[in-house]
Amino acid sequence: MSARVLKVHPADNVIVALRDLSAGEQIDFGNDTYTLPYAVSAKHKFVTEDRQPGDPITMYGVLVGKATQPIRRGESITTFNLKHDADRYGLDKKQPYSWQPPDVSPWQGRTFMGYHRADGSVGTRNYWLVVPLVFCENRNVLILKDAFERELGYSQPDTYRDQVHELLSLYKAGDMSVIKKMEPFVAESQNQTLAHPAKLINRPFKNVDGIKFLTHEMGCGGTRQDSAYLGSLLSGFINNPNVAGATVLSLGCQHLQVDMVAAEIKRQNPKFDKPLLLFEQQAGTEYALMAQAVKETFLGLIEINKLERQPAPLSALTVGLKCGGSDGFSGISANPVLGHLSDTLVTLGGKTVLAEFPELNGVEQELINRTDDNAKAQKFITLMGDYSAQAEAVGSGFDMNPSPGNIKDGLITDAIKSAGAAKKGGNAPVADVLDYAEPATTPGLSLLCTPGNDVEATTGMAGSGTNVILFTTGLGTPTGNPICPVVKVSTNTKLKNRMPDVIDFDSGPIIDGAQSIEQNADALLEYIISLASGDLITQAERLGQDDFIPWKRGVSL
Repeated sequence: MSARVLKVHPADNVIVALRDLSAGEQIDFGNDTYTLPYAVSAKHKFVTEDRQPGDPITMYGVLVGKATQPIRRGESITTFNLKHDADRYGLDKKQPYSWQPPDVSPWQGRTFMGYHRADGSVGTRNYWLVVPLVFCENRNVLILKDAFERELGYSQPDTYRDQVHELLSLYKAGDMSVIKKMEPFVAESQNQTLAHPAKLINRPFKNVDGIKFLTHEMGCGGTRQDSAYLGSLLSGFINNPNVAGATVLSLGCQHLQVDMVAAEIKRQNPKFDKPLLLFEQQAGTEYALMAQAVKETFLGLIEINKLERQPAPLSALTVGLKCGGSDGFSGISANPVLGHLSDTLVTLGGKTVLAEFPELNGVEQELINRTDDNAKAQKFITLMGDYSAQAEAVGSGFDMNPSPGNIKDGLITDAIKSAGAAKKGGNAPVADVLDYAEPATTPGLSLLCTPGNDVEATTGMAGSGTNVILFTTGLGTPTGNPICPVVKVSTNTKLKNRMPDVIDFDSGPIIDGAQSIEQNADALLEYIISLASGDLITQAERLGQDDFIPWKRGVSL
């Protein structure tokens, strides 16, 4: 890799700037020399040949847009001179596909310490889950949350409450000048490896990683379809291998009924054998409901605390693959790292799940080619087509997906963003195609229909059974999940240094030339083994970043 620039694919007619390049600077690459007419910022791309309106721009070996203005050789592509475009796709265009699995001999026989469930799955965490079937129960869920977390040692530190207390004391004393000069509080250990809290805090239930409380605004009042999808999602969360048991609160009269959820849990997992506590408020007083829920949940915690971590093969991992707050380095550092790691796990017999269908726009044909089963390939085509058509019907097609932050940092069109995002899926064949919250049961790489929206996507992956989620970011995002550890992987070291309290792992050494993609991926897999074994927690877990947003199947990019 050049210290200044990179050409991602031999067929590309753009080159990526790895650092800021000045106007007039000469770039030697291969057998060519480029003189830049204008400055090119790091993460952005300049063309290797003159382009006229209508001429194609290719990156990652695929069409990512067409010129709308003349673009001189060495000039950068922008939203002014380039518009999104992508190749058409279909089963009729399907080509034979083959791949070379990576050498996994160093990983054969490796294990992590996980919680073995009766259905054969293995959890990386041991959680009790409390969920409402309808928004009417949110208050009761939050009351339970406060009671259990404070008494059992799972509540978040009172850092900011302590700060407010000190400020209030100074205000009462009339020390306004002191308040104005105070330095902000700085939390400790933000940039250090994070040990699991159970090793540091005197909790009564040493083998219970936490009690997770979900709230939402659904379950009644919307469409019956919305309630049915919510039921599937909540059932997926309860079935997730990281969940040992659940308390379910129902009002009684809502669309999403208790028997619907119980039936969906069994439909998804006929071997379901976890404690499941069901309570309905309209059967009596609120006090009776809550007192019984507290007692039965406490007894459930006693039972799941008897579970202990045992060795499990790496094939027991189900890893979600996600990106958010992406930048121009995402597709050449962190995303390919996830792709190599995915190929490694797939070769070992594990499962990986690639989500975000709006961010597969432009690489559909490659994924179709990689799907051996034509019925599954057609399912992917149908899901993509229906989703795209729904977005276009309200004037918000996939081409409008890149955010202002994406564009500022080099992702000019959705096809550029998508081609880089798809690198998270590596090169393995596509083993399955899943609709939102559909369980991931087939070993190998699965494509999961979710929005690009960070939390809707991670929520969907956890609902499909992931026990670890890898989340690459170039701009920084604190996204987490209630039941599934979310590992934030930075695309560049500057981000890791700027947001150490959010980022868990750095792929920046690839950009700096200090590591190869394979070396970085191997280091990430070692990190995951420690994380899955409970030796470490993620920054999102430390922050209590329990984000949960169900997708209502409306237009969300």
